[in-house]
Amino acid sequence: MTDLTLAALKTAPLAQVRQYLLHLLATHAYKEGDFILSSGQPSTYYINGKLVTLRAEGALAIGRLLLTELPDQVEAVAGLTLGADPIVSAVSTVSAYEEKPVVALIIRKEAKGHGTKAYIEGPELAPGTKVVVLEDVVTTGKSAMLAVERLRNAGYQVDTVISLVDRQQGGREFYQSQGLTFQALFTIGDIQQVYRQK
Repeated sequence: MTDLTLAALKTAPLAQVRQYLLHLLATHAYKEGDFILSSGQPSTYYINGKLVTLRAEGALAIGRLLLTELPDQVEAVAGLTLGADPIVSAVSTVSAYEEKPVVALIIRKEAKGHGTKAYIEGPELAPGTKVVVLEDVVTTGKSAMLAVERLRNAGYQVDTVISLVDRQQGGREFYQSQGLTFQALFTIGDIQQVYRQK
């Protein structure tokens, strides 16, 4: 099912929510053409996740789906600004409704130039707190790895990266080489298949 009302999206079975989110990504976020990715690689397609993550229905679907993917004992989700900002916020908000609160942290690319000059925005958590890094799209894995490093340097335990989309261009292998578990809700093939059926 690819057409759910917001009311239905709140309680629909997760399999339906997953199909709905896949349809949103294929319809709104996926584009074909000539692009240069943040990794510097050329590509014949581009996924602008923010065109889905910043929609109310996209955020709700993402929050519900990713919350169920979090390993046990996770107290926070985090991601590198800007792509992960709406994702971590969605998961944290849905977690409150589910009465399984998870804190959201936003990781800056550069230290704040004033005030605390912090790399990490959000509540300060105890050393050793288990945090999962979230990402919209993974290509090489380097962007989310910056978030992992900043969190680890702050004393948090980070073992897992979860992405909405895996472009299948080395990210999974890179994370494995760094001792991280990686999972994605969708592969690029999943999205392209739906896109081409439109």
